[in-house]
Amino acid sequence: MKKILITGGDGRFASELRKVKTKFKLIFCGKKELDICSQKSINKNFSKYKPNYVLHLAGLSRPMKIHEKNILKSINLNIIGTGNIVNECFKKKIKLIYISTNYLYPGTKGNYKETDTLLPWNNYGWSKLGGESAVQMYKNSLIVRCALTEYPFKHKKAFSDVKSNFIYHKDFIPILLKIIDKRGTINVGGKSQTIFNFVRKEKKNITKVKSKGKMPKRVDMNLGKLFKIL
Repeated sequence: MKKILITGGDGRFASELRKVKTKFKLIFCGKKELDICSQKSINKNFSKYKPNYVLHLAGLSRPMKIHEKNILKSINLNIIGTGNIVNECFKKKIKLIYISTNYLYPGTKGNYKETDTLLPWNNYGWSKLGGESAVQMYKNSLIVRCALTEYPFKHKKAFSDVKSNFIYHKDFIPILLKIIDKRGTINVGGKSQTIFNFVRKEKKNITKVKSKGKMPKRVDMNLGKLFKIL
């Protein structure tokens, strides 16, 4: 049975992964066990568990404003921490899967392909691009750019003027496991639609609001590459 070591093993996405039965042995390493800012800690865990894959989930995401207020934390976790993971995967020849974001795209025209120009529109996007840059240098890797959200949707309001490819964690996991042996970069998500339309299918009492500059209007991706694989 092949083993997948999961960084950020005590996070929101990892909690959904724990519910899934797979052909892989999943090894969840929380931040107390595996510190991505410590090369020694990473080496210790990789040597202990000897994984075939590393699914890199650890890092800093919400709240988005933390990346503006505390750029050192954002840099250390999302850029330097990811670089540390890449270094160890390279040394030990381990396949790396990096969960990235559609926030890397400019957000102006939508329908972004994996080969389109990257220009993040907030500091979170820049921090993920910094991490992705290190992963891009390691050829035994898969970068998954996605628009993940929790189920049920945690907010009471949703933007009616922003198009995205939101997909719930629980729906994303089966796709991820199908493409885990691929390399390069793949956009993964749900149907291109407004965030409000996505949410209201499951949450009927969601309130419709305008973004008023909080998000670009078109952060949706082209999923053609994914569809060809599947």
